Amino acid sequence: MEQQTDILLIEDNPDEAELAIRSLKKNNLTNNLVHIDDGAEALDYIFSRGKYAGKAAHSNPRLILLDLNLPKVGGLDILKQVKSDDRTKTIPIVVLTSSHEQRDVIESYKLGVNSYLVKPVNFASFAQAIADLKMYWLVLNQPPIQ
Repeated sequence: MEQQTDILLIEDNPDEAELAIRSLKKNNLTNNLVHIDDGAEALDYIFSRGKYAGKAAHSNPRLILLDLNLPKVGGLDILKQVKSDDRTKTIPIVVLTSSHEQRDVIESYKLGVNSYLVKPVNFASFAQAIADLKMYWLVLNQPPIQ
């Protein structure tokens, strides 16, 4: 039986992905972490298509950390598809990006993002932000039962 993914990290920048993974490890959150570095593959994973066709629906992530600037399919397109599908729209999505652009913030919320976080520039602040995300989204938040 497949184990549920706790966190799906969708991040194409290897340095930023490593920083996020290190922060998640520091907070004991990497046991059920999946990291994907392009938007098209992320959609295949979420919707059990392509090489993920055998993935059970119950193994969908409990939380998606989503960068906006991705190859093949951008973060806003991923957000739109996930939030417009009844099978996936209740998955919490946190945009974790370097974009301070107000249009990105506004569009993300219009499409149904649950939270928008600009990546802190130093490791200590980033690690604290990840710890706070973990505490809220994986411990305190009460998601609907699927």
